[in-house]
This record gives sequence, C-alpha cells and structure tokens, in this order.
Amino acid sequence: MKYDLHLHTTASDGRLNPAALVDLARARGLEVIAITDHDSVGGISEALEAAGREPGMTVIPGVEINTDLASGELHILGYFIDYRDANLGSVLHKIRESRLGRAQKMVERLRELGAPIEWSRVQDMAHGESICRPHIAQALLEKGFVGSEREAFDKYIGRDGPAYIERKKIQPADAVRIVKSAGGLPVLAHPADIKDLNSLIIDLKDAGLLGLEAYYGQYDSIAVKRMVRLADEHGLLTTGGSDYHHFGDDREVSLGQVDIPEDSIRMLFQYSGRMEQYKKK
Repeated sequence: MKYDLHLHTTASDGRLNPAALVDLARARGLEVIAITDHDSVGGISEALEAAGREPGMTVIPGVEINTDLASGELHILGYFIDYRDANLGSVLHKIRESRLGRAQKMVERLRELGAPIEWSRVQDMAHGESICRPHIAQALLEKGFVGSEREAFDKYIGRDGPAYIERKKIQPADAVRIVKSAGGLPVLAHPADIKDLNSLIIDLKDAGLLGLEAYYGQYDSIAVKRMVRLADEHGLLTTGGSDYHHFGDDREVSLGQVDIPEDSIRMLFQYSGRMEQYKKK
C-alpha cells in the first residue's frame, strides 16, 4: 500500500484539479491519499467522486489551516473532517476573504514598487476558492519581473518582502479546535523547523492536537527520526506526505515519494473510527 496525506489542488494553490490529482495518484499506485487544501474544502467532493469511479483508492477529506505565530506561519492539518460542517465552512470562508483582501493589497503594492500585474490575471491563475501568494508569484513570473516563483517570494512577497501584507490571523490552538469540532483529527504540519516546538506541542495538545507530520517531503532521515521520537514522547500519531502542488520544478517532492509506515496509516484510521474502511484496503 502507498500513501500520501498532504496534497493540494486548484481549490487552493495546487496546479491540478481534484479529479486530475486523483487520476495521477491512481496511476502512481497510491491507495490512500488526503486532499489538504489551504483554508479550503472546495476540492473534496470532486476528489471523492473521481476516486469512486474506480475501486481501490481511498480519499481522506482534509484541510490545511494556515495560522500565525510571532515567529512566522504554522499550519494545522485536519484529517477525516466533515467537510460539510457549517462552522468549519464559515471559518474557512472568513480566512479566504482575508486572503482575498490581502492579495489585492499586494497587487497594489507591487504596482507602487514598479512591478505591475493585473488583478484579473491573479484571479485566473487561482482557479478555485483560495487566492494564495503562489498565484501572485506566477503572475510576476509571467510578466518577467522575476526569474522564478521562488525569486518572487525572496524579492517581493515573502514575509520580509516589500510587498508583503499581513492577513487575518488565526491562532494555532483555535485551528486545532476547529478541526476537532468538524469531527477531524488535527495534526501539526511540517513541524521540524518550529521554534520552541516542545512547548508548542504541550499547548496544542491541551487544545486537542493528535499528531505530528513526521514523514515530510523535505525532511532527511535525521529530521524524521527526531519528529518520530518527539511524537512518541508526547503520545501523538505520526503522519506524512509530499506537500505536492504539481509546481513542476526540480525542488518539489513528487506525489507518493514519501515513505510513510503502514502503522502510521493504520493508527490514523483507528483514531478516526474507520478501521473497517482500512481493512478493505
């Protein structure tokens, strides 16, 4: 069995629509995947429908909620969420509205900085519900103001860049509670570089955190072992994924290329109360 529990579609900043992503995962032999778009559940229905057309693949409904710390962003993954939950939908809508306003202000700031891009073009590139900074980076690259999307972040729209605009903040503990209230399992995404991680985990466990994304696409074996050990110390699940967007650059870890132990998947299904679904695999 092969798994990838961190995937993005055009519902946020991924480049493949949900059905195309499911088809690619199936072609690569994956059996369990999770759709985890930024602040959006808009791609889940299409992904579930695409997976249902042929047997042999399970799509876990998920989300990745962007939150803020003083030292930077922190992301909370939610697995097996009720993606139709009204409260979850309301919270995510407010976050996306904040992203929309921030993106418009960034475009205005870029014009002042001598790098004008069209707002309508950013919207075209977004495709889905959630306009994210990578869409602005794409527009900057298309107009020739940067040589790569990474340069767009480094030069203009990264956290310390001259065109960076703050968005509506949501605290990590609140995101954990939101996932829990929607029936989901909250997991701390790509945690290895977070400052004061041990203290943060203790605080988030009080809010209901259940897991760490220990097997992450950008981690070497040393980082993975450290995250697994930390998860064990705190009694947390371990999950993993590629964080795949289909960007097409040589720095992106490909879909399905992260080695996730089957025990991690089994425990995730067990915690969700869906062992019968797992046993059918």
